[in-house]
Amino acid sequence: MRELSLNVLDIAQNSITANASLVTVEAIESTVLHTLTLRIADNGKGMTQEQLDAVRDPFFTTRTTRKVGLGIPLFKMAAEMTGGTLEIESAVGKGTTVTAVFKTDNVDFTPLGDMTSTIVTLITMNTHIDFVYNFIKDEHEFSLDTRKLKEILGDVSLSEPSIAQWLTEYINENTNV
Repeated sequence: MRELSLNVLDIAQNSITANASLVTVEAIESTVLHTLTLRIADNGKGMTQEQLDAVRDPFFTTRTTRKVGLGIPLFKMAAEMTGGTLEIESAVGKGTTVTAVFKTDNVDFTPLGDMTSTIVTLITMNTHIDFVYNFIKDEHEFSLDTRKLKEILGDVSLSEPSIAQWLTEYINENTNV
């Protein structure tokens, strides 16, 4: 994929498919250490040890619509090409956490891309699920939690175009550092 944000979208979609009610996405960048850590965690159905062992194989998928699953293998390859790593932790009934670390000073580093659009798409297209987005770049921290937004907005849906526009502006204002 041309942007890591698209990998995040794909993995978050796996969380949604796994019946998660809460998905947390974290982007942690250290300009001093030259690293970008992307973490997607959910409280979905989780994976068995057999699934966890096979998930890095591009010819493994739990989907019935196709016979290959490239999301995790491509994410892993992108991380490892930079000298980074990919780890997956999962427990049946508790959820899954995917953590990828990228070396941002490596020539093979794929740009993060448009995380704002990824997060806004996830939120506005899946209003029945709660999302937390944590963005950390060196000393700057930003967090967005749809549970708090829903509390404030009451009956107004997160899928409303005006809310999507506000979310885009709000995330951009707080992450363009």
